[in-house]
Amino acid sequence: MLLELRLENYAVIDNVAVEFAPGLNLLTGETGAGKSILIDALALLLGERASSDIIRAGAEKAVVSAVWEPEAGAAKKIGQVLSENGLDEDHETLILRREVATGGKGRIFINNQPATVAVLKRLAPYLATIHAQNETLLSFDASTRLQLLDTFASSKTEAVAQAYAAWKSIVDRIAELERDEQDRLRLLDLWSFQKREIDEARPLPGEDERLEAGKRVLANSEKIYNAGMNAFDLLYEGTASTSSTLRSASKHVEELARYAPKFQEALAALDSARISIEDVGASLRDYTGAIQASPERLAEVEDRLATLDRLKRKYAAAAGSSAGSPLEDVIAFGAEVSRKISEMENKDEVLRDLRQKQSTAAQSYLQAARALSKTRKDASKKLEKLVETAINELAMKATFHVDVQSSDEEKAWSTRGVDEVAYLISANPGEPLRPMEQTASGGELSRVMLALKSAIETATANHGHAKKSGGQRTLVFDEIDTGIGGRAADAVGKKLKALAKSSQVLCVTHLPQIAAFADHHYLIEKKSAQGRTKTSVRRIEKKERTEEVARMLSGAKLTEASIRNAEQMIQESA
Repeated sequence: MLLELRLENYAVIDNVAVEFAPGLNLLTGETGAGKSILIDALALLLGERASSDIIRAGAEKAVVSAVWEPEAGAAKKIGQVLSENGLDEDHETLILRREVATGGKGRIFINNQPATVAVLKRLAPYLATIHAQNETLLSFDASTRLQLLDTFASSKTEAVAQAYAAWKSIVDRIAELERDEQDRLRLLDLWSFQKREIDEARPLPGEDERLEAGKRVLANSEKIYNAGMNAFDLLYEGTASTSSTLRSASKHVEELARYAPKFQEALAALDSARISIEDVGASLRDYTGAIQASPERLAEVEDRLATLDRLKRKYAAAAGSSAGSPLEDVIAFGAEVSRKISEMENKDEVLRDLRQKQSTAAQSYLQAARALSKTRKDASKKLEKLVETAINELAMKATFHVDVQSSDEEKAWSTRGVDEVAYLISANPGEPLRPMEQTASGGELSRVMLALKSAIETATANHGHAKKSGGQRTLVFDEIDTGIGGRAADAVGKKLKALAKSSQVLCVTHLPQIAAFADHHYLIEKKSAQGRTKTSVRRIEKKERTEEVARMLSGAKLTEASIRNAEQMIQESA
């Protein structure tokens, strides 16, 4: 849920902070007051492209920030995104801040830590969805259309993705083996050279770390020897060594204990300390005695480290995925190259084996993809009934259909399955079904989009996301009521009100029939002072809210009739 949105030097806004609440948050104001500015600013925090044109005249930068309370269902995924990008997470709130400076430069902060636009885009699906005015499915790619249905169906795509990855890996290996002869010989030469270079070096796991430790000792052998022997003399060997002192002290305490038995424990403690000291001294003596200040050995170690470093620079990154340390990556790369050479040299036999595996993998993929297709097709029938009912509740007589097309051809395969989804509608009886983006009326399209989104969001809430949530999911509608009025507007208001029971809804509207349904009403005003235009946003209640709805009914001049009408609309919409 969006708790607060703050804008500084953004367009005609100098400094505005708006606190939002659960339920239906409606924003109204005169035409040109800047109602959509807040939505545009929110889109920036969700990863939209920024332009220096948004900076208020005379300012050096524009700043947009927001405080979110992520719903419980999304909090874990948000934490994962933050962790993957080295950002600390706050389990209670998420603070986003974006600065846009003159010249197009800017900065992004998440929980007061520097971040990137890419991270914002990854977080966006878990925070809010913005539905702009006159939005059509034309702006959605095939993946997004599929995602809508999967969200409704709670589809599990992991098995399909894994099966596709297994099949694709085998296909790629076959393609590699089937390269033309010239490429094959070139690759064999390259792989043979790489294998020979790694094999001749014979790197061992952890060898570089052990050699680095040995190098430090050899390079400082004199210092280490002197430090060790001096410590040995002080602890054990010298005439005034700690061991000798403890022995003398023990004799005196032993004599004392003959008359005062309570000192027996002290005597035992002294003996224990002396034994520990002598053990340490012996270890120091053995270690320093074994040190060989050998320039030749140091040179050998440095040469070996140089060889290993060269291998790491050449082959560690080529290993693809890290097997551990860079040296272990080199060893893994050498093993992979050996496998490729073996496959290439036994090409025909390996190809037969791979094609059998490919066939098996393809069947496994199709089995998983067909199961996913069935889930989608079953869900599509339920979705189209819900959407069609919702559309007709919005003062339309329309037929809605979710078309799921599947193909077993390999060119249609992907990690998301073998399906393509289209949303079709007949806005009037007797008309053929057509893609939503070809619907002529903007008002009809707005209502269809609202019906589609509300059906999906309601289903998501019923799956348990909203019930588990510490906050609500945020849905933003920017003048989605464009092109409608009268009975249709009242129906849209009721639909938004119903949707706001499971989600936080922010809606920019110019219709009084919809404004009357607000749980929280915000007035956006544009005023001029000292030669500058300034937009402000404030929450209105009671009398002010009635007057704003009346203004939307009758225009700038309020009348008693419009005020009474507004009061009645608000009471009936409560």
